[in-house]
Amino acid sequence: MISKKLEKAINEQIAKEIYSSNLYLSMAGYFSSISLAGMASWMRAQSTEELQHAYKLFDFLLDRGGLPVIGKIDSPPNHWKSPLDGFQVALDHEKIISKSINDLARLARKEDDLSLEVLLHWFITEQVEEEATVSELVDRLKLASDSPGGLFILDNELRNTPIAQ
Repeated sequence: MISKKLEKAINEQIAKEIYSSNLYLSMAGYFSSISLAGMASWMRAQSTEELQHAYKLFDFLLDRGGLPVIGKIDSPPNHWKSPLDGFQVALDHEKIISKSINDLARLARKEDDLSLEVLLHWFITEQVEEEATVSELVDRLKLASDSPGGLFILDNELRNTPIAQ
């Protein structure tokens, strides 16, 4: 049985993961609207992955006898100043999610919930990968900032992004 304190914190994290999914889906729409299909595809794949993160926490909570309660999910923005701005927002958001996961891991440790700690180790590793990937894309967009051709090359590279399973 999971403590009520951890149940509440996991439910809050589920809502954050769903918001992340919505944010990236909104970004996919934005990139599609400015004819950057590769970036749209990449963001759509990220949206799917974030929803899978929410499911992982949802299922864990059920397995531990908790009740998933989906709280209010704010609407994400739907427009950015530029592709670089969109990816910078994504990077900043991933950093916020990393902090939230780390805070949840600290709470699990404080509550002496080893099974939640184990699960959160997966999320912590995943966040390192997420931040590194988006950071590289931000850096590459900065390099391409004065080169429309560079932007289109990067967009083409992202076109066939596999959706996480």
